[in-house]
Amino acid sequence: MTQRFEKMISYAASILKEEEAMVKFKLTNLFDPRLPFPTKTIQLQNDTIEVYIIPDEKKAEVLKKLYPFIPVPSLDDEMLDIHADKKFKVKEFCVTREGQMNLLVSPYYFESGGTVIDWWSEDSED
Repeated sequence: MTQRFEKMISYAASILKEEEAMVKFKLTNLFDPRLPFPTKTIQLQNDTIEVYIIPDEKKAEVLKKLYPFIPVPSLDDEMLDIHADKKFKVKEFCVTREGQMNLLVSPYYFESGGTVIDWWSEDSED
């Protein structure tokens, strides 16, 4: 094997390693890590969903981590789940584990499917 050919093989191998590392990075960052809380399972019509059991003293921390908008509401704020057309206190939120994702949902999620994007505050414009 010539020295030039060895250099080409070495270079190609380094590129493949970089690409493999990038693919692994992208794949692992597509998914949410599990939260450090136990879960219970809830059976819905054709699906089983894991629901985290989050202690009250950790709810603010979890809300801050998962709430996708600014500002993060207070646990005592009242929101409207627009799918259920029902109000709830933010501290009543649930977090489900579905597939490889953690979903922040209203307490009415199991009857109407309201996730965090379906929460409206009293201050929201109509």
